[in-house]
Amino acid sequence: MRSPRLAALELKRFGRGRLPRAAMAAMLLLPLLYGALYLWSFWDPYDRLDKIPVALVNDDKGAEVHGEKTAVGDTLVRNLHGSDTFDWRETSAADARKGVEDGRYYLSLTIPSDFSEKVASSSGDSPETGALKVRSNDANNYIVGQISRSVFSEVRAAASSKASRSFYDRIYVSFSTLHGRTAEAAKGADKLDGGIDKAKKGAGELKDGLGDAADGSGKLKSGTAELHSGAGSLTEGASRVAGGTQKLADTVNGVAGDVRPFLSTHEDEIGKTARSIARTSRTLKKNLDELPGEAARAETETRERADALARLYEAGCSKGHTGGTGSPGTPAPSPSGAQPDEPDPAPSQTPSAGTDASSAPGTATAAHASATGPGKDGARLSCPQLKKVVDGAEDTAALAHKVHGFVKNGENLGTLKRDLTFLGTKADALAERAPHLTEDVDSAVRKINELNKGAHAVSQGASTLHSGLGTAHSGAADLDTGIGQLGKGAGSLDGGLFKLADGSGKLATGLHDGAQQIPDYDKKERDQRTGVMADPVDLLSGKEHAAPNYGTGFAPYFIPLSLWVGAMIAYMLLQPLNKRALAAGASGRRIALAGWLPVAAIGVAQVGALMSVLHWGLGLEMARGAGTLGFLVLVTLCFTSIVQFLNARFGPAGRILVLALLMLQLTSAGGTYPIQTSPGFFNVLHPLLPMSYVVDGLRHLITGGELWPVWRACLVLLAFTVGALALTALTARRKQVWTLDRLRPEISL
Repeated sequence: MRSPRLAALELKRFGRGRLPRAAMAAMLLLPLLYGALYLWSFWDPYDRLDKIPVALVNDDKGAEVHGEKTAVGDTLVRNLHGSDTFDWRETSAADARKGVEDGRYYLSLTIPSDFSEKVASSSGDSPETGALKVRSNDANNYIVGQISRSVFSEVRAAASSKASRSFYDRIYVSFSTLHGRTAEAAKGADKLDGGIDKAKKGAGELKDGLGDAADGSGKLKSGTAELHSGAGSLTEGASRVAGGTQKLADTVNGVAGDVRPFLSTHEDEIGKTARSIARTSRTLKKNLDELPGEAARAETETRERADALARLYEAGCSKGHTGGTGSPGTPAPSPSGAQPDEPDPAPSQTPSAGTDASSAPGTATAAHASATGPGKDGARLSCPQLKKVVDGAEDTAALAHKVHGFVKNGENLGTLKRDLTFLGTKADALAERAPHLTEDVDSAVRKINELNKGAHAVSQGASTLHSGLGTAHSGAADLDTGIGQLGKGAGSLDGGLFKLADGSGKLATGLHDGAQQIPDYDKKERDQRTGVMADPVDLLSGKEHAAPNYGTGFAPYFIPLSLWVGAMIAYMLLQPLNKRALAAGASGRRIALAGWLPVAAIGVAQVGALMSVLHWGLGLEMARGAGTLGFLVLVTLCFTSIVQFLNARFGPAGRILVLALLMLQLTSAGGTYPIQTSPGFFNVLHPLLPMSYVVDGLRHLITGGELWPVWRACLVLLAFTVGALALTALTARRKQVWTLDRLRPEISL
């Protein structure tokens, strides 16, 4: 009988009666208990976190920031209630602590009383960190504690982000304010620079002006010194003038009494005399034109007489003759012995000089007579006496020469004419005023008295002026010293303003550059930037072939588990080796296939039932549905062949080995955590057992991805299947020989 028919006969046994049919149904549905129930129990636990009761304690008292009341704790509580994480139950601190202890609350979150104050301190002088207090109890549930770490990390990040947004918003507002103030400062610096340039120019002008002022003040100092000295002289002169005018006034006042009667008596005579003088001056002026000729004749005649006397003197006295008391041998004076340096006679003396000159010849003649013969008294002139006569003649000749030289000059005659004209005019005026001389004297006396009074006033004013100029000289000296110091200060000021102008220019440039570098954000830009600064690092978690929920992620682990358990249960009800085939002496291959095919068929049915429930019942979505079903058929064929071999080879002990092998596969397959996180023993087992490849292949079939892990798993499963069937055939061949161990087994189940 062929193996498929033997397998069919084996399955027909489960159609006879209710109990066998119930057993068959149990074999088909039992994998659902491991696969569907396990996955259903934690299909999407994170979607139901809002069912977990968590105590929320808000002790925050709020804080005042920039005059505004803020309560970060209240905001956080509202956000927590609006989230889908946990069943937040507000309570007291004591109740929260007790509830976590007795299990009413899985966790507690406490917002401390100073939370707002510490969060707000970020913009103050002493920033502090606001701490949220979380209390958990692993005795209630360890996984909840692990989940809470992720949840509270997000809560803390959200609270920190909000606080940071507020802080950075104030910073960016400050930036805008700083930008505006810096721009204003830059404009002010521009104005300052312009003002300093003007001030520098003014300082230069001030320096130059003070230099000029210093020169002027020096001159003023010298001038006031001269004025002070002159005022001293003026004071002395004015004092002398006052004394003189006083004497004049005293004299005039004394004489006026005597003069008035004389003038009153002789007014007519004075008038006549004045008119005579006027006529005489006009006559002289008229005869002045004849004066040069007369002066020339007089010069000639006096020179002749002087020369004659000189010769006479030389003839009589140079030959040893003596006369009178003269000494013999005394040389006669030459004509050059005259005194040419004698002063010229005044013009008014010119007529009389001319008269004297005209009489000079007579004088010379007389001298000659005296020298040569006795005079009246009968005595002869001596040489010294003659010498005096010669000298007188020489003086007369020289005087005549000077007079002639004077009158020969037309300018001198013009001056003399003007003087005579002036004299005539004044004489006429005197003649006209002669009848009024008494009145004029009275007027003159009054004027002299007024002059005396004014002279005394001038003297007193000169004294006051001298004193004031002394003070002015002292002030001018102080002014000169002060202006000198001001000049030095202006020089320093000019140099300082030069540096200040350079610095103010750099300041203005720096402020403009700084204003351009300081950002100025509007509200939209501030919101955008505060969001980035509050949460500067964003995790862009891109998932390749993402599993939509927790159950989908664990399905590759629980599905092979359920299929292994299904094969294990099936061989608890079915014989791994068909006894009829063994008794008939069939080949080992036919015996192995006859025992494997019924369970393999049941396994395929288990796959269909399990995947139907998972897909339509729980909502498992598979990236490659058909591939997944085909792969699971191969998986169940492999698992049933391995379980068959273990049961066939080791008998009742094989069931224990099947269970042990299941445990080893579950722990080394990497179905929950990556295998690298497991101890080294399981890392060694991982590539040696088929479930490791099944889990890896199902992940790529359900969630998607590369297919090479699937093909690799298929090859491994085929190898395990063929190997297990070959070993089962070998075992069946051996089972056809009865031994004492088979007749009396050491253990039976």
